[in-house]
Amino acid sequence: MARADLEQLDGMSEVSDGRIRGQATYLKGVELVRSGWVRVSPEWDHDHCEFCWSTFAEASVLPDALHEGFATLDLEHWICPTCFDDFKEEFLWRIP
Repeated sequence: MARADLEQLDGMSEVSDGRIRGQATYLKGVELVRSGWVRVSPEWDHDHCEFCWSTFAEASVLPDALHEGFATLDLEHWICPTCFDDFKEEFLWRIP
């Protein structure tokens, strides 16, 4: 497949940024909320940015982790502020 064809895959520039790995299938056009990281179950003590894999956690658990960012409304998928700024136009995210 030609490079130009790869860059148009799902309307995303898959080859130009290694952080993009198919997230368009579940994150393109979704509504996001800016939020402090929330433990959604007692067994879960952290999450990762869907793009750069930065860690989100409570300050008491991981002081050096991110403590807020952008999340899907179900708090299932987290995006750090840097990746949000880098991809907000490409992914057409909506913020209420």
